[in-house]
Amino acid sequence: MSAIAKSARPATAPDLDVLGDQVTIHPSGYTESHAHDGEPQERNLVEHMARFRDAPLDFLREISLHVWSSGTGWRAYEDVIGQPIFYPGFSEKMKNMVLSTPMLQRKIEALAERRLEVEQQQGLLDSQDRLHTSKRAQRRYVIEQSLQEVAQNAANDMICKFESKSFIRGAYYLCLALPTVVAGDNLNLKFVGGFLQHAGAMWIRRSFGDDTLYTTLVQSYIDTLLQNGYNFECFIEGGRSRTGKLLPPKFGILSFLLDSVLSGRVHDAIICPVSTQYDKVIETESYISELLGQPKPKESLRDFLSASSVLSLQLGRVDVRFHEPWSLKHFISQQQIRSSTIAHNDTKTADVKTTLLRTLGYRVLSEINEVSVVMPTALIGTVLLTLRGRGVGKPELVRRVEWLSERIRAQGGRVAHFAGIPTGVVVDRGLEVLGQSLVGRVEGLAEETFYAVDRFQLSFYRNMTIHLFISEALVSASMYKGGGPDHQRVRYEALLDQVSFLSSLFRDEFIFSTEGLEYNIKKTIRGLAADNVITVRRTEKPHDSTDDILAIELSDAERLCGRENFDFYCFLIWPFIEASWLGAVSLMGLTPPTSQMCGMWLDLRDTQDRAQLLGKTLYHQGDLSYFEAVNKETLKNAYQRFEEEGIIEVTRYRNRDVPPKLRLASSWVPNREPSTGKVVAGGRLWVFIEKIAQSRREVTNRRDGATVATRVLQLADKLGQGLFDSASLNPGSEWQDKDTAVGKRRGKAMRATAHI
Repeated sequence: MSAIAKSARPATAPDLDVLGDQVTIHPSGYTESHAHDGEPQERNLVEHMARFRDAPLDFLREISLHVWSSGTGWRAYEDVIGQPIFYPGFSEKMKNMVLSTPMLQRKIEALAERRLEVEQQQGLLDSQDRLHTSKRAQRRYVIEQSLQEVAQNAANDMICKFESKSFIRGAYYLCLALPTVVAGDNLNLKFVGGFLQHAGAMWIRRSFGDDTLYTTLVQSYIDTLLQNGYNFECFIEGGRSRTGKLLPPKFGILSFLLDSVLSGRVHDAIICPVSTQYDKVIETESYISELLGQPKPKESLRDFLSASSVLSLQLGRVDVRFHEPWSLKHFISQQQIRSSTIAHNDTKTADVKTTLLRTLGYRVLSEINEVSVVMPTALIGTVLLTLRGRGVGKPELVRRVEWLSERIRAQGGRVAHFAGIPTGVVVDRGLEVLGQSLVGRVEGLAEETFYAVDRFQLSFYRNMTIHLFISEALVSASMYKGGGPDHQRVRYEALLDQVSFLSSLFRDEFIFSTEGLEYNIKKTIRGLAADNVITVRRTEKPHDSTDDILAIELSDAERLCGRENFDFYCFLIWPFIEASWLGAVSLMGLTPPTSQMCGMWLDLRDTQDRAQLLGKTLYHQGDLSYFEAVNKETLKNAYQRFEEEGIIEVTRYRNRDVPPKLRLASSWVPNREPSTGKVVAGGRLWVFIEKIAQSRREVTNRRDGATVATRVLQLADKLGQGLFDSASLNPGSEWQDKDTAVGKRRGKAMRATAHI
């Protein structure tokens, strides 16, 4: 981790400057000034650190100064800001406070009463017995004691145990009281789990199921932490992003937090959104394996210790940013004022809590986005994946990194500070962090030339920037038709229709501005026109209004520069368009082979696996431009979107051992030719596929439309036949709706599909 002091380039300042043992907090709007001659521009927080693999004993001795209690000064952790922690008896005191909460005790009493009623119905308690009252009271005591023991054991496994300073993490050098960090118990590994629990981890189950006692215990622990002023940390995305994009918020822990304040058990909570980003993401290889269909390996101590990139600390730069904290109680009051549906006495109803929870989750996520920075590795990865050529020369790579940095700032984003270091040096460092397994270098040429070795892994870094340009990308992809200038002009009505279609298609993939579709489109058009990327043709009116747009086309200046800016926006979104097109084409394979198989339910997971197999085949045969389009996560999002649109029907069962089933909705089932039995390239689903295909990238090896309508459909049909064969071997729940099913979701249809 690098500590940046001062920069010669005016830019948005970091929240903190760290140079040696000096920490400086800058006010909003601060601009870094020129450094004095001889003053260091950048220093590592930990200098001359021994490497674990080179000198393990020296490494452990040096790290002990930062982690164990032998440290002095700020490393000793003597004068902390916040509630007292790290004293003997802390864990027992915390556990007793949690177990004695009125909420938990009421739940135990209610569960005991419910059990007594069941036993009485089963005849285990005879109501005619003259000693019935005393026996019932005795049985109640036994049940409650048993539940108390269960709660005590669960609390002991859950709560973090700030007992000894020997477990302090050295990263907390500001002497703030360490937070309790919510973590899934899948990370509670042998030996490591106990250490982390003493350093701040709060272990909770990944799924609570119907265990109301455990749910109440978690709520009681969070209440206790907040009531007593302890810091509390959770990851709003609920897990690690496999694609590099910011995930939608998970509402589990937030719902506990919101309930604490809504119920009045906690007066208020102060929320501070935090963004932490790395130059090097250490698990991209395993992420790619999972996205290509490999099962996620279970976390193990062996994998943890064998991660050489962790042990050698080759992570590059780490950037942490904090948003301005705000009051949760004030947030609730604001929502009550703004929304007529949320009355002051109505905040405890399920619908109102759901509305508040979603608004809260997306506000926190939006503010994390606001303070996030784009790292040098993300800049390099984005540039390499948005160029048409096989590779790029070093001067051009530096130029495009500088261009992208300026575009990010113009969009309101932040770029990691370079501390006055020349961009060429920053690029060199970024290439070193990414390594030759991701970015290759061609030797013996007129100039240094770099190329993407592993485009799939690099897409993780590219996706860290796409949220800043999603509107520009959708407009550009909607304009794109290939060919010459005549094919790069689009009427405004057609543009609005296609952008609306794509926006709805990617509703679960990206987070869009809440200002409205047409407002965002016109704002984006103004920005692209100001950057001289497009030219806007208007109707002849005396005033300059955005309401008189007739058509949009590429500007002459953009064509002269080789459409590099326009192509940049298209290259950002094309892999996602390809994935949606692939998912839609795979649905053609769900056409029942015979009329007797109409309505047959197919295994959802097997269907998505076959869609991946179809994508891999089409990529290697030249019908799919991006291998990233085969990734499991994007395909899963596409299927979810198809379900919301009513294209497919999905049945989920309360028994988790029964996999979800799906089938095409009756109005979307394609026809077959009576004579040959082949799927017909027509009908509602085919028109939907063609609508997506309008914005796909054209490449030299792309098969023509007639070939896609025949050979590609035959391949999809062949793979789909295997699904029907498997379902035929397991008749029963596949053939009809069951009352054990949770039900099918149907959403509002897209405006574009309504046109279809």
